[in-house]
Amino acid sequence: MTVDISAFPDDFSWGVATSAYQIEGAVGEDGRTPSIWDTFAEQPGRVIGGETGAIAVDHYHRWSDDVDLMSELGLGAYRFSIAWPRVQPDGQGSGNAAGIAFYDRLVDRLLEKGITPWATLYHWDLPDTLEQSGGWPVRDTAEHIADYTTIIAEALGDRVKHWITLNEPWCAAYLGYASGIHAPGRTEPAASVAASHHLMLGHGLAVDRLRAAVPDAQVGVTLNLYPVSPVDDSGRHDDAVRRIDGLMNRWFLDPILKGSYPKDVLADIAPVTDASFILDGDPELIAQPLDFLGINYYTRHVVGAGLWPGSSDVRFESENGLERTASGWDIDPQGLVDVLSRVQRDYAPIPVYLTENGAAFDDEVVDGVVHDADRISFLNDHLESIATMRQQGMDIRGYFAWSLLDNYEWAEGYAKRFGIVHVDYETQVRTPKDSARWYSDLIRAHRAAILAT
Repeated sequence: MTVDISAFPDDFSWGVATSAYQIEGAVGEDGRTPSIWDTFAEQPGRVIGGETGAIAVDHYHRWSDDVDLMSELGLGAYRFSIAWPRVQPDGQGSGNAAGIAFYDRLVDRLLEKGITPWATLYHWDLPDTLEQSGGWPVRDTAEHIADYTTIIAEALGDRVKHWITLNEPWCAAYLGYASGIHAPGRTEPAASVAASHHLMLGHGLAVDRLRAAVPDAQVGVTLNLYPVSPVDDSGRHDDAVRRIDGLMNRWFLDPILKGSYPKDVLADIAPVTDASFILDGDPELIAQPLDFLGINYYTRHVVGAGLWPGSSDVRFESENGLERTASGWDIDPQGLVDVLSRVQRDYAPIPVYLTENGAAFDDEVVDGVVHDADRISFLNDHLESIATMRQQGMDIRGYFAWSLLDNYEWAEGYAKRFGIVHVDYETQVRTPKDSARWYSDLIRAHRAAILAT
């Protein structure tokens, strides 16, 4: 262990993160209706191996044991997402008592074990009925998420005080509606931009509803941020860097934290859409005061201009001389320093939590154990980056490893293992990996240091 635990304050949150569709299963139980991921995963060719989240890792039935496992590891916080179609079937109308009861039980058990619950309202599982009515490209969907927010906030807000409105709206908008590699699988560039706006509008409306229902709540949003670098220092690629950074990072950071869209990105997207979906008053609704910013960080993007002079194409460079995860992503802890430095430099001060950070590796159980030294190195190096930024005065208050459990990894099916706990998908047996023990030891060392002072 090389992480300098003295860099982390006494009240630093040490946690793990999951999401509903990736772990719960039980997609047809207790009144839950299909989400866009249920529909998408059933379509041939959409997901590796034709796999779905119908069972996932059966957390809906094994939740109590999973909380016990978190407690054994000494975790202080658990970030989970709430399945919208479980709480409000079809995305409209009153709440579903049976679905809400599941989260009631989960929250109560977490609190019994001394684990702080962190609830994410939306982690990509839009009720499919709302998609059939147009989905996120339609403005009404933002109003619907506000109503859903009120239902679950009133049910859990007496005990849950940490809320995240959206997880990675970039993915929901652009992977879902532009590239089509995520649910709902549409390839409509103009619709994807409208979806991005309505997701952020829904965020703003949800913040309002959370403030009304839970006045003492800590409320934030989670964005997936990437440092964007040129393939070389020739200067020829600078505009490609600007464009990708604009669409991936500033398009979300600026309206949420500054109250306006970046003008250069509006100009970039003009050939695709006139952005008439941005109505008067929307920027003010989106830029609600927040208690924290959640950042998910996995890797860096290295980009270059098109191969032909004058081309407007952007190419992503995959051969960058760095070690990679099983997902093919560069391992780049310096990129986390770059991301955090950028937020610190370009935006007003705001508390930050790393709400996801982790990596997939080809883990195997051998003689009852999983030796994942590569994951330990990954977590250690990224925590060192956080320590560096704390020493530079950034208010970083917590870290959530992705993920507690191996699980359903979206369009990758069950092919990629991100968990610090191994799951045998046939038997559902959980086996803590060496990384789980390492993380547990780190948390306990931090607590021991606190007690010693």
